[in-house]
Amino acid sequence: MKNSKTYLPKVEEIKRKWHFIDADGEVLGRLAVRVAALLRGKRKAIYTSHIDCGDFVVLTNVSKVVLTGKKLEQKTAFSYSGYPGGSKLVPYSKLMAESPDKAVRLAVKGMLPKNKLADKQMTRLKLFKDAEHTHQAQLISEK
Repeated sequence: MKNSKTYLPKVEEIKRKWHFIDADGEVLGRLAVRVAALLRGKRKAIYTSHIDCGDFVVLTNVSKVVLTGKKLEQKTAFSYSGYPGGSKLVPYSKLMAESPDKAVRLAVKGMLPKNKLADKQMTRLKLFKDAEHTHQAQLISEK
């Protein structure tokens, strides 16, 4: 037991990949789990919970994400301004019609830890409503 030290990756050692995911026909919750794992870097051998070692994720066709069951009619998105009476409940039928990217962003954000690291990881999520995206120059791996 001479060298029994825990390995912690340095910031310079973390190599970030670009993942391209087509969300056409994908179920919202299952897609959010996959994206959150990629953003956190949980599938990497160097994963450490308190170090940001995740990858970039480009999601296309976000407007074609599917909700199962009666969630479209029954589920609501809650936001609170901080003021008395400042709560807003938006049904997912309206949210998916107006801004499906916001619904996906809320789902992924809910799958990440509730700390400053999650805000940093969310900046690497790129959402596009249709098949066209602006990240053609990156080396993108198909998933």
